[in-house]
Amino acid sequence: MMHTLCKYADETELVISGIIKDDNGEETIRVVFERPKEYGFDTIIFELPSYKIIERDGKYTDEEVELFKTVVEQGAAHFYRIAREGGLESA
Repeated sequence: MMHTLCKYADETELVISGIIKDDNGEETIRVVFERPKEYGFDTIIFELPSYKIIERDGKYTDEEVELFKTVVEQGAAHFYRIAREGGLESA
């Protein structure tokens, strides 16, 4: 399940996944930034707890990516809480 957290002025949406268990049983979540464009989306996906970018597609600038990285780093605990509790409505 995906949970929309906010929408920025440029139409970028911040969405997080529910808890995903990897092959080792470790809990991960995906943090997605996605902006509509004429044919599809600009997308960047981070995976927690590694903070790695696992997908980058489209025309987000390096400055935007750095901002998103900061959001992910500072919001990680909050994102996990929302994912565990089933979304903002439950948190």
